[in-house]
Amino acid sequence: MAEPTDDGMTHPRLSERTTLRLGGPAAGWVRASTEAELVAAVAAADAAGEPVLLLGGGSNLVVADEGFAGTVVEVATRGVVPDVDAGGDDAACGGVLVTVAAGEDWDAFVATAVERGWVGVEALSGIPGSVGATPVQNVGAYGQEVAQTIASVRTYDRRDQQVRTLANADCDFSYRHSRFKAEPGRHVVLSVTFQLATGTLAAPVRYGELSRVLGVEAGQRAPLRAVREAVLGLRAGKGMVLDADDHDTWSAGSFFTNPVIDADALPEGAPAWEQPDGRVKTSAAWLIEHAGFARGYGADVGSGRARLSSKHTLALTNRGEASTSDLLALARHVRDGVQQRFGVRLVNEPVLLGCDLDDD
Repeated sequence: MAEPTDDGMTHPRLSERTTLRLGGPAAGWVRASTEAELVAAVAAADAAGEPVLLLGGGSNLVVADEGFAGTVVEVATRGVVPDVDAGGDDAACGGVLVTVAAGEDWDAFVATAVERGWVGVEALSGIPGSVGATPVQNVGAYGQEVAQTIASVRTYDRRDQQVRTLANADCDFSYRHSRFKAEPGRHVVLSVTFQLATGTLAAPVRYGELSRVLGVEAGQRAPLRAVREAVLGLRAGKGMVLDADDHDTWSAGSFFTNPVIDADALPEGAPAWEQPDGRVKTSAAWLIEHAGFARGYGADVGSGRARLSSKHTLALTNRGEASTSDLLALARHVRDGVQQRFGVRLVNEPVLLGCDLDDD
């Protein structure tokens, strides 16, 4: 329920705007529907010395029960603008540059891309949240990540107080990381420009589970629509497609990133993917399960109102009446159990606002 705040206005609780459905009220709230409004709102809050929370889809955010003692700037900008019509004669060049406003819904953009024959983001179907959030985390799934198709990111630099465009090479993308994440709070993403191929076939399928569902060999291609439908099916089976009636989807998606560790620290039997620096990436879900935390775990942790998803151990879920404190207690319990069992410390993927996994 919305609550009155110090400015005399009534604002939504953040639990109403996050996919975890957790979080208290904000002190202030501004809805920015244009790029100019977005820059002005952030600049005004900065000038007043007020903390700012940029809010898109609320899918990668854990907010304290106490709420946020600052201004929420709701990013509601819209626009999907290709430089050419991929279905027209200009498509002969084999690609299209598409500039997408930060406030656009990510999955809606992916659906548009598949419909119009823009290739390169189809395996990222079903991921909740806004376009502006994707370069921050370098969002990825099923063998694709946005760094592979991002040409540039237009931002408002809060430190230098100017709008600038950063080319892909300047974004310092790596696994679930970027320049924007390394400099938290400095860059406000205004829009993202994607360089996408055109055609009816998806990019080569690089993820084993997806290739098996599609019935193709790794590295082969499949129709764009088939890839999107297969990914949506896989995500739904893991509770990773939002559904108001399914508490397994009341989550922030994967709560822990897949750890990158030295090869000699890899637990016996754990999956491994070699990394360019000689280390290996392993599965956080495997570590969680083999440390003794099964799907649905959490009934005996704290209130029991936050539990691992019954479909996928990597998602921590709100079973309907959980608090942020409940969720963090479960996250600590799982993280510490994995570290005790395997010596690997899991790191949270969602942004924690006003709360911390190291605070008891």
